[in-house]
Amino acid sequence: MRTLITSITLLFIGLAYAQTEQDTVPKAQVSTTMQSVVINGKTIYLTAQAGTFQIRDENNKPLALMGHTFYTKGDKRELNTRKRPIVFAYNGGPGSSSFWLHMGILGPKRIVVKDPDYTPAAPYQLVNNNYSILDVADLVMIDPVGTGLSVPLGKAEFKDFWGVDQDINSLSLFIKQFLIENDRMNSPKYLLGESYGTFRNAGLMNKLLGDGIAMNGVIMVSAVFDLRTLIFPPNDDLPYIVHFPTYAATAWYHERVTNKPENVYEYLNELRTFTENVYAPALFKGDQIDMEEKRTVAAKLADYTGTDTDYWMKADLRVTNSEFFAEFMRDEGELVGRLDSRFKGINQDLLAQEGNSDPQSDAISPAYTAGFLDYLYRDLKVDKSLNYATSAYDRKGFKWDWSHIGNEGWGAQAAINTGIDMAEAMSKDPNMKVLILNGIYDIATVFYGVEHSINHLGLTKEIKENIIMKYYEAGHMMYTHPPSMEQFKKDVANFILETSR
Repeated sequence: MRTLITSITLLFIGLAYAQTEQDTVPKAQVSTTMQSVVINGKTIYLTAQAGTFQIRDENNKPLALMGHTFYTKGDKRELNTRKRPIVFAYNGGPGSSSFWLHMGILGPKRIVVKDPDYTPAAPYQLVNNNYSILDVADLVMIDPVGTGLSVPLGKAEFKDFWGVDQDINSLSLFIKQFLIENDRMNSPKYLLGESYGTFRNAGLMNKLLGDGIAMNGVIMVSAVFDLRTLIFPPNDDLPYIVHFPTYAATAWYHERVTNKPENVYEYLNELRTFTENVYAPALFKGDQIDMEEKRTVAAKLADYTGTDTDYWMKADLRVTNSEFFAEFMRDEGELVGRLDSRFKGINQDLLAQEGNSDPQSDAISPAYTAGFLDYLYRDLKVDKSLNYATSAYDRKGFKWDWSHIGNEGWGAQAAINTGIDMAEAMSKDPNMKVLILNGIYDIATVFYGVEHSINHLGLTKEIKENIIMKYYEAGHMMYTHPPSMEQFKKDVANFILETSR
């Protein structure tokens, strides 16, 4: 009898503890407002929901509050809402929130910046965004955990979300549960990511497909799939090869090319030919290259990039992106931008081997940050007691786990490549389309690196034709450039319309 009473007592204590634990879990909260956007002269009325959404783990326990802004056309209760395409969008980093895309090109309002120059301090211009995609799709801007309003719940910690696979898992949970909650599982569905967001996209499209959720299309803005194209690892020639055409495009833009060709795209074709037939074979020879041949190649590299032959000889024909930032306009006391090499700024150390800042980031960041926070709290009416983290970089212990399970058939990966995941997803779902947008002056995620990655995935001809490549005469955030902004809208809107039928 005593054992029975003890068991019942422990049961009630356990239930009481579980109830207390449940009560202490912060609740999701959303601010709902009515917004509007004028696109091509037509006013579109929107329901905007900004705040947090609780995601649960595979055992149905609260895992995190995910910050987001959800725009739907008209009243969300309209029956035709379920047939509208829905786009899930985010930036990269890893560790960046989504306000760049939100206020740059996708949302109903955008921040005006002085491209390609430094934007003066406030007051900033927040204007109607005629280039928004909200005329063709509903939009969910997502902030990964650690950014925006997104925080862990219960026993979860920030570090549980900071990694390639951890990030893919939490975003897949959000998308699946958000679709169910909002009755949108049968809507045409899209992913749109920028920078690391494209690296995430490649893994996420495969993860979601494995969970039975097929994307109509995936949009890659300033893409990277193979990390080797970014990080210049020892004894690896690939990053030097794929960066060179962008160095040369930069020289073309800044009038540093002798007998400059009139058309930049014809120039890029010439650069591709030189890189594949001359530069890459020269690097492959290593220290076995003949000195006369080496100097000949160095002279060509110098001509194409508006630099000196001796510089390329001293660099052993290998110049990292950061070294290029510092060297290219050293004689004028300036640096060029990493995110967009059309931008230039003051070089405070003319003896420095590498660039010490990014003029493009310096030029636009205050405008985007202040403009978005004003919009978030004033227009979208988000609770001002909730702190919006524009990035996770200042959070204690921020460190990214770069390991990735990937495709088992490819074995261990020395440098992570989620292009393998994308190839698997596209091969399993031959209806899935991918749109890749490349800025030719982007030295953060270079276009030739994307081309190399796509050309080495072993895709069949039919599947590879499902990948559409577009190029812009701008940088990483091509939407700061008005002509590219217009083209961005046209390319993305057409892609959504064509793949949602």
